[in-house]
Amino acid sequence: MNVETLLQDVFTDHEHLAPDADEVMAATQQRIARGKPGLARPMGVAATVAVVVAAAGGAVLLSRHSAGHTTQPQPATHHSNLPPADQGTSGIAPLTMPYDLGWLPDGSVSYIARRINVGGLSDSSPPLFDGEYMLTDTVASGTLMIDVQQFPGDLSDAAFKSGPGASVMIAGRDGIESSNSAGPGGYEVYFEDAAGGLMYVNVAADIGSTVPAAQLTDVGRRVAANVGFPGTAEVQPSFGVGYVPDGLRVRAFDVESADPDLPVANGSSGPMTSYDIGTAATQLNAVNVGTTTVPPQSGTPGRDVQGHATRYSDENGWHLLYVLDAVHGQDVVLSGNLSQDELYKIADGLVLPN
Repeated sequence: MNVETLLQDVFTDHEHLAPDADEVMAATQQRIARGKPGLARPMGVAATVAVVVAAAGGAVLLSRHSAGHTTQPQPATHHSNLPPADQGTSGIAPLTMPYDLGWLPDGSVSYIARRINVGGLSDSSPPLFDGEYMLTDTVASGTLMIDVQQFPGDLSDAAFKSGPGASVMIAGRDGIESSNSAGPGGYEVYFEDAAGGLMYVNVAADIGSTVPAAQLTDVGRRVAANVGFPGTAEVQPSFGVGYVPDGLRVRAFDVESADPDLPVANGSSGPMTSYDIGTAATQLNAVNVGTTTVPPQSGTPGRDVQGHATRYSDENGWHLLYVLDAVHGQDVVLSGNLSQDELYKIADGLVLPN
């Protein structure tokens, strides 16, 4: 089954943003360590594809962190199996993933995230960027958690949650897979991808679900064998970014969707979108811009932005600007160490739905 057919109508984003200073600091420290919602990384490194989102919100593929390998920038393009992006009424351009998933098991998807992550080989190293798909898929035998992402390095860097690895061929390419799919990590495989880098696939049973180890292995191998480069799969964010201060760029995005009845972090659910704005020199971003269902807990009213009321606060140099009811009933919050004036300029340039 093609992933774009299975996942149509569930593409939107998620970023839970902290409403007070302690939570902001915790979130900032987590970003430096490159944690992310719902995933414990099997390796202490981040992965390999840099994406810059252009002013209207479109994405171009810049480069892959692999010796001697460079990919020319590509504009976002429409994928034939994905519903057309709603650019006619909203003007919000789609984002393009750096690679595609060509197959997923037939089932019902209740959560999906498609994102570009920011991390590094160490806390002080320059940032690296990687593409990731994460989803839950309920099939006849139970609910599967599927995670597909890119990593820097080579097969010697493979590390598993459940037992040692064993050699395997994935679509004619060398790989190493976990030898204990019945363990707590489920099935894991690292393999050399068609773009000259390292790919990771993890398929595990969701909490409370029992799926045979052989099925986890079969699904994981088939997902891995059908990863395709270059990416053409489009993600439709719920809003776009226009103005970006000089010297900064939109480096990454997180587009998630969850069943409205599915509880997630901070008690929120449904579609969420966020963007990471920063430089190519440091992993720490300058500002994060994302939708949130957590209302502002402090701050003072500011000037309107595109007809929406705002709330602004300064938490010991960490600035928060809420644009209220900006995206289908959700607030958009801008958080970072930029000045109040710059945050308002970014807010003025947001591409919001009609």
